[in-house]
Amino acid sequence: MKKIYLLSFSIAFVAISVAFAPLKAQNLVVNGDFENWTAGTADNWLADGGAITIMQNTTTVESGASSCEVTWTSQDNQYLTSDPFVVTAGVEINANFWVYDNDLAGRARLCIIYEGADNYYGNYSEDMAEWQQITYTDLVPDGATSATFQVRFYDISAEWDGDATVIVDNVVFEGNTTVYPEPSNYPSDFVAAASGLSIDLDWTESTGAQLPTGYLLLGEKVSGSFEVPVDGVPVATDLDWSDGKVAVNVGYDIGGYAFEGLETSATYYFTIYPYTNGGTAIDYKTDGTAPLAEATTANISTISHEGFDSGLGVWSQYSVTGDQVWEWANYGNPPGCAKGNGYSGAAVENEDWLISPSLDLTGYINLTFGFDHARNYASNDGLYVMISTDYTGSGDPTLATWSDLTASFTFPDPGSWTFMSAGTADISAYATTSTYIAFVYNSTDVEASTWEVDNADVLGVINTGIDKVSTTTLRVYPNPATDFIQVVSNENATMEIVNLMGQKVLSQPVVTGSNTVSVNELKSGVYFVRVAYADGTTAINKIIVR
Repeated sequence: MKKIYLLSFSIAFVAISVAFAPLKAQNLVVNGDFENWTAGTADNWLADGGAITIMQNTTTVESGASSCEVTWTSQDNQYLTSDPFVVTAGVEINANFWVYDNDLAGRARLCIIYEGADNYYGNYSEDMAEWQQITYTDLVPDGATSATFQVRFYDISAEWDGDATVIVDNVVFEGNTTVYPEPSNYPSDFVAAASGLSIDLDWTESTGAQLPTGYLLLGEKVSGSFEVPVDGVPVATDLDWSDGKVAVNVGYDIGGYAFEGLETSATYYFTIYPYTNGGTAIDYKTDGTAPLAEATTANISTISHEGFDSGLGVWSQYSVTGDQVWEWANYGNPPGCAKGNGYSGAAVENEDWLISPSLDLTGYINLTFGFDHARNYASNDGLYVMISTDYTGSGDPTLATWSDLTASFTFPDPGSWTFMSAGTADISAYATTSTYIAFVYNSTDVEASTWEVDNADVLGVINTGIDKVSTTTLRVYPNPATDFIQVVSNENATMEIVNLMGQKVLSQPVVTGSNTVSVNELKSGVYFVRVAYADGTTAINKIIVR
């Protein structure tokens, strides 16, 4: 991010302003302006990945004497890839290119292919009769040692017309060479909020004369054990909780980060350090007190998890129509997913089911199903998520009764190869001893999308046993309640209030007789008041707090 410093002097009543700006950075892409060609090929560039043709264009240019005209005749991915160049992890970079995309179907996309780190797949061009710049600014990710700039080309039409053309010019990948001082301030309003087995961190961006380049988030399972970062020593991103701690580098102006897949009923502690620069020039703000936050995950159990890491796992596929079937592909996060695709030289009519094993969902409340996915080509039409309580587990699934959960999920629009969370659906109404969930892929002889799904999770809260314990010895009133409740116990005991996610939100001892318990700090909703007696028995009553 470019920063400008203004220094003003007043000499003999004349104000003189001197602006200090970052040094001009070097473009690491060789022949990014496509001025150099040899035998009809752009020097230092490789055109690959499908039926792609490039040629020098000296008429339509963004600047300079020539540009690169790209034509492709296949729906496969096409690439225009630069020579590799060396990068330094943590350095702020600016990547961009200009594209003239006056094609109804053709699209160009900015991609950075890193060696040693996750690749970046960015924005697409739009159909317009003028030059447009596609930009990307961020930090070089941890572990990256080199990179190539890749412009990818796609056809987005429902009916492939066999031809698409765009023009590319002035490709830039440059690192910021300015060394900035330490950030002026920590971010404010740093909070952690648990949602199921995820914790969302949010903050208000740092302010002041020097803004950060990014933030270092530190997470711990033990309160007060954070290691303060040292200037000049970058802390690499580490998302492995096995040693009780993690570290994440987050760019400036993002304002949040989500940790997912955490342990059930566990408290996690977090802090945040803003910094400028990267590599050996990194400068952390460590004076003052870094903000702290903590949150406790819900008492949720993972009933079923399928990551499709090396195959379709415990899920099975069934083809109703067409020769194509659900298959495994090495994509996703982590790599490995199930892929539905009805394209085989042309769009082909298909109906293919990917079905979970039999799931015993009895004994749980607050049941949810969620997954990650990516969809590209064609559209989201014909893609469904279904659930059944009478499927037999084998044979034609269309002979069973299925309920449609599709509307509960978010689908990519427009299409993208980047995996995203589809969200979750409440499946509590389908809690039987044999429940099945299915992804259903449909294509036609006109339109065939590619749908990739990953990390299919069924989660639930173990039932508190409200139907199995006596409530006659426990009186709780008023119900509904607003500010307080009276808990009447027949002996000394321990009382706790639990929300529907199984999280304990209040706990205190009670004595024989009536006990006043304040609930004015609780959010509106349904709770369980649970009293545990010395002999090991438990009494539970349900209340509503308004």
